[in-house]
Amino acid sequence: MNHLHKIPWIATICGLLLSARLLNANEEKIMNVDICIYGGNSAGVISAVQVAKMSKSVILVSPMKHLGGLTSNGLGFTDMGDNRILGGLTRDYFHRIWLYYRQDSAWKFQSREQFGNKGQHGPGLDDRFQIATVFEPHVAENIFDQLVTENKVPVITGRLDRKNGVTNENATITQIRLEDGRAISAKVFIDATYEGDLMAAARVSYTVGREANSQYGETLNGIQAEKSVKNQLPQGIDPYVVKGQPNSGLLPGVNANSGGPDGSADHKIQAYCYRMCLTNKPENRIAVDKPADYKEADYELLFRAIETGQDSRFFKLSALPNEKTDSNNDSGISTDYIGMNYDYPEADYAKREEIAETHKNWQLGLIWTLQNSPRVPEKIRNAYKAWGLPKDEFADTGHWPAELYIREARRMITDFVISEPVLRKAVTPQSIAMGAYAMDSHNTQRYVDANGHVRNEGDVQKPVGKPYQIDYRAITPKASECRNLLVPVCLSSTHIAYGSIRMEPVFMALGQSAATAAALSIDTAVSVQDLDYQKLKQRLKQDQQVVELSKPATEER
Repeated sequence: MNHLHKIPWIATICGLLLSARLLNANEEKIMNVDICIYGGNSAGVISAVQVAKMSKSVILVSPMKHLGGLTSNGLGFTDMGDNRILGGLTRDYFHRIWLYYRQDSAWKFQSREQFGNKGQHGPGLDDRFQIATVFEPHVAENIFDQLVTENKVPVITGRLDRKNGVTNENATITQIRLEDGRAISAKVFIDATYEGDLMAAARVSYTVGREANSQYGETLNGIQAEKSVKNQLPQGIDPYVVKGQPNSGLLPGVNANSGGPDGSADHKIQAYCYRMCLTNKPENRIAVDKPADYKEADYELLFRAIETGQDSRFFKLSALPNEKTDSNNDSGISTDYIGMNYDYPEADYAKREEIAETHKNWQLGLIWTLQNSPRVPEKIRNAYKAWGLPKDEFADTGHWPAELYIREARRMITDFVISEPVLRKAVTPQSIAMGAYAMDSHNTQRYVDANGHVRNEGDVQKPVGKPYQIDYRAITPKASECRNLLVPVCLSSTHIAYGSIRMEPVFMALGQSAATAAALSIDTAVSVQDLDYQKLKQRLKQDQQVVELSKPATEER
C-alpha cells in the first residue's frame, strides 16, 4: 500500500526526483551529430562513409538490420550503363568486390575460369576497369560492413516515427525521432530511403505516379499502352475467371481498361519484385516449398500464358559467382507482381510488410508452380526443377532477400525537375554525378484491350543516348520547405527520367555528393540551397567523383 499521500513533502520530493530521472533519460536518448543519415541502403552507407572522411560526426540510421539495400539483397547483376561514370567511393566499392573475387578462397562452388563472367554491357569481373559488377549478396553486404567499420561510422537500427517524428521549424529540421523514442539532432539530414519517408514527414513536396507527357514536354511518360511491347503477355489471353464469360469477373489484377489515353497521367507505380538469388548446386540448394496460403487461382494468368505458347523466360537466371543467380523479371508473366503495390509508398509500416509478404509468397508460389503443378507441361517443370534457395545466403530470413525491390515510390518536387528532355540534353550546370542506363519502366498494370484480351501496360525501355549529368538542385528541397535536408534517392525527377536514374551505382554516387554538400554547408554556414557549387565541385573532383566525361563514349566498355 502506498502511504506517501499522507506525507505531502515526501511525495513532492519523490515526484521531483522521478521527473528528474525521466528528464535525464530523455536527454540520454537524444543523440547530437553534425549529419544524420536515414536509410541503410547503398546510398546511405556511402553517404555516411563520406561524412566520416570529411571529419564530421555522423549517425547512420537504418530501418533494416542488414546494410546495403538492394545491392546486398539479390541485385548482384548490376545495372550500370557505362563503367566510366563510376568514381569516388562508388568505384572503390566495386573495386573491393573485384579484389575479393581475385582470391581463390572466394570460389567455393566453381572456379573463376568456370564462371561465364557476363555483366551488363561487358564482363562482370572487369580486369580492365578493375571492378566487379556481378557478385553474391553476402559479399556485397560484407563490403558495406567493412566500409562502416573502417570509417568508424555509428550505425543504429530503427524506424522513423512517420507521424510525429520530424521537427521541421522555420524550414529547418532540428530533430528526428524513431518509433522507440530515440531522437537524433543534427545540423543537416540526408534521406537515403527508397521511399522518401523522412522527406515526406518533413512536409517536403513530392509526387507519386506518372506525370502526363504534356507537363514536362516528354514523350514516354504517363500511360503507355501502345509503346508497351517488351515484357508483354502472349496474344489472345482471355481476361475472365471463366473463359468467355464476362459476368464471372476479371482475373485478379486485371483492369477493365488502361485508364486513359496514352500519355495521360495516373497515380499507378511500376511493379515491384524481389531479386531472387537462386542456385542449382545440389550441396548448396534448399528446395522451394509450396507457400502455406497458396491459391492456384492466383496463377491462372500463368497457366493461360503457357496454354497460349509461352514456354520460357518466367524469370531471369543472370549468373553470379559460385553457381548462383540474380533472378529478375523476364517476361509478361514473371516475378513482377503487377498492380499489387499501388498503396506501398504511403502505407504505414504494417501495410508495407503485408505488401512485401504478398510479393514474397507470389514469387515462391511461382517457382513452386513451375516446378510442380500438373497444369505446367513436364518440359517446363524439368527446366526449372533444379533451382532452389542458397543455403549460404540470407540465413536469418529463410534464405530469401530481406528487402523488396522498391523500384519507385515517392519523388521529390523541387524548383529543378529532371525530365526526359533534361536527360537527353546530357549536360547540366551543377553536375554532382552521372547516369547512363536506359529509361526503364517496368509494367504498371494489366488491362483488357480493344480485342478483349489481357495486356500489360507501362513497360518502356528507351536509351538515353549518352551518359548524362545529374544536377545538384534535384537533391535539394525547395528552400521554403526545408533548408537542411538532402534527398539523393527520391530526388526531383519525373517517372520516366527516374527509370534511368534509379540504378544502385547512381544512388551511391549521389549519396557521396549529398554527404559532401552537407559537410560543406556546415563549414560555410549556409543552407544546402545556398552552397557555392564551385566549392562543391572542387571537393567532388578532389575525391575522384565523376561529374563529367572528358572523352567521348566508345562502343567498347
